Amino acid sequence: MSEILLNRKSLAKNFEFLQNLFEKSNIEWGIVTKLLCGNKQFLEEIIQLGCREMLDSRISNLKKIKMIDPAVRTIYIKPPPHRSLKNVVKYADASFNTDYETMKLLSEEAHRQNKIHQVIIMIEMGDLREGVMGENLVNFYEKVFDLPNIEIIGLGTNLSCLYGVMPSPDKLIQLTLYKQIIEIKFNRRIPFISGGSSVTIPMLLKKQLPKNINHFRIGETLYFGNNLITGKKIIGMRDDVFSFFSEIIELIEKPLVPEGEFGENPSGEKFEVNPKYYGKKAWRALLDVGLLELSPDFLEPFDKNIKMAGGSSDMLVIDLGKNPKKYKVGDYIKFKLKYMGALGLFNSDYVSKKIK
Repeated sequence: MSEILLNRKSLAKNFEFLQNLFEKSNIEWGIVTKLLCGNKQFLEEIIQLGCREMLDSRISNLKKIKMIDPAVRTIYIKPPPHRSLKNVVKYADASFNTDYETMKLLSEEAHRQNKIHQVIIMIEMGDLREGVMGENLVNFYEKVFDLPNIEIIGLGTNLSCLYGVMPSPDKLIQLTLYKQIIEIKFNRRIPFISGGSSVTIPMLLKKQLPKNINHFRIGETLYFGNNLITGKKIIGMRDDVFSFFSEIIELIEKPLVPEGEFGENPSGEKFEVNPKYYGKKAWRALLDVGLLELSPDFLEPFDKNIKMAGGSSDMLVIDLGKNPKKYKVGDYIKFKLKYMGALGLFNSDYVSKKIK
């Protein structure tokens, strides 16, 4: 059995830290909940913190949020697929958009539902994921600002998620200039520049953030307390919101070098023997979790004597050396998680989710 554990006090500590940080800077912010994969009890924990805006990339997750608390503001954070527009309008108060035809259909659907659907237009700033090209923004905005039942409330950008292009003062100043151009040319006010995410927090802490950036979307730093530039924990935050425990299902002393002719394993990897391990043995444990849930690269054992050895679809393998702590079958091994590891675990029905 394996389980992921949420520490309620650590989550509240991180929320309070971020709330104070953004309040001092007159910045509005919302919590990105896609990591939680729609887990109802964890979504309730987020809402109970006092969060009034939640952002997700899955309509089913936004639906659960609205079922828990209809007053929470929900935002769909990727360009909406056409087949989902009815539910986007129904369960998302706002959405990120980059395509005119999609926005026309959103306008028509919002009219049918007698709603005003709010939109943040995403602008390409170099990471080459979603975003209207800057040179096309004026023409794009000119076509969409008169669409009925659509309200443009912001311009935004996404950085670091595809190629790792980092935010910089120059890039975010350019984003604020786009807002000024639109407002002057069309005599329309755009309330928000959604230029902030977890990777932008270090700029805010160093007072390098352009003052017109007034909306942040925060996920990873809330859950892991980390500075995404340095990779270290932010002073005043906690890095133990999530812990992962997996049960030892086999523990046997075995050779360190496989025996036989080597081919590729099911993951496409081909093992190369390190001659220094010939004739040596170690206690090797199998854990009740596998590559179906996550890669060993996203796990960090609390016990520094433990080394990740590899994995297959439904089991991970760890080396315990001489097993100085006398682990036995049935014991649980505790791990710290990286973001992508937690994402895989939350998305698995085979892993228990609990609150401490």
